[in-house]
Amino acid sequence: MTTYKELLQQRAELDAQISEARQRENAAALAQVRALVADFGLTPEDVFSSGKTRAPKGETKAGGTRVAPKYRNPATGDTWTGRGKPPRWIQDQDRSQFLIAQ
Repeated sequence: MTTYKELLQQRAELDAQISEARQRENAAALAQVRALVADFGLTPEDVFSSGKTRAPKGETKAGGTRVAPKYRNPATGDTWTGRGKPPRWIQDQDRSQFLIAQ
């Protein structure tokens, strides 16, 4: 039966082997990625993009335009368009005090 100290020594040896193997495999993977990037002329945006397309400024993904905010919280600067569920800072209050001058 192995003792506690022997098991700790084995774990330390395994941790060292794991670290060495990880470094080797990381280096090989990095070399492969660099080769693929060079072969295909990829840019960082090609490699690391989220795949989601962004709508042009002022438009939504559905093609509509954004609605300008109608109300502003003077304490925090938060805004609300007046559409949808009202935020907590304006609920149960007179909305006229939060109107943004047009």
